[in-house]
Amino acid sequence: MTLYDVPAPAKVNLFLHVVGRRPDGYHLLQTAFRFIDLCDTLHFDLRADGGIGRSTDLPGVPPEQDLTLRAAHALQRATGTRQGVQIGLEKRIPQGGGLGGGSSDAATVLIALNRLWGTGLSRRELMALALPLGADVPVFVFGQSAFAQGVGEELAAVTLPERAYLVAQPDASVPTAEIFSAPDLTRDSSYITIADFLASPTFCFGRNDLEPVVYRLYPEVLGASRWLAEQLKPRGVAVRMSGSGACLYAEFSELSEAVLAKTEITAIMRGADKTFSQTHPRFRLVQACTGLAEHPLRNWIAR
Repeated sequence: MTLYDVPAPAKVNLFLHVVGRRPDGYHLLQTAFRFIDLCDTLHFDLRADGGIGRSTDLPGVPPEQDLTLRAAHALQRATGTRQGVQIGLEKRIPQGGGLGGGSSDAATVLIALNRLWGTGLSRRELMALALPLGADVPVFVFGQSAFAQGVGEELAAVTLPERAYLVAQPDASVPTAEIFSAPDLTRDSSYITIADFLASPTFCFGRNDLEPVVYRLYPEVLGASRWLAEQLKPRGVAVRMSGSGACLYAEFSELSEAVLAKTEITAIMRGADKTFSQTHPRFRLVQACTGLAEHPLRNWIAR
């Protein structure tokens, strides 16, 4: 048995406040997650020998650190199934981009293998397996736009207006742990309520507390953010960083507006390449995306 072309969508953080730190070192956050249609794709081939392996290697990610394999082993241990799986992964979500690619991949593994193996776990049970894999993994199992608190595990569904996004990855990858361990990270933002968030235009609400640290440690991200903001200023849209970076994004009312902005940005970049100009930052990715109301696999979990 197989499951092919299974999506793992990226997310953006509409805001991100660091409100405290637990004695064990984990940071307490408030944030809002939204899925976008930039997706990794996974493939699953059932193995009768009980083995779990990957068909594609991730550069710089040894098997013991691969969240897809860790998720599969976690489900196998929790359910006692003797079935195994071979996992293939096509990466489109940038690594070290703040878009939750690894976390989304892990969640898709839990959801897909729960179906392929017939283990029948509920959403709540899968979310319990998801949290030890990473703070962002539970929201992808939760499957809806969410207001999140705690270390990311306290989730409340929110209904967001239809929006599109221009997503851009500067020429950098940012390790999350480095940002959260920085001594100058703000850790005392005031608590807000879900009502505060919903009462404000979503993109204008709050800030990303991680931005100042990332901009200090990675000046190429700061330069890219300033340049992108200047290009988009005539459109009246702001630029924000997602998660711990390095990806930046801007919100638009219509996908056509995001596509037009992408076309203009990439044209400027192509012109800069031809003239060997040093005045424009480099981007690894510039993509127009649609905001999703829910995870593509939300209905794969029966209860």
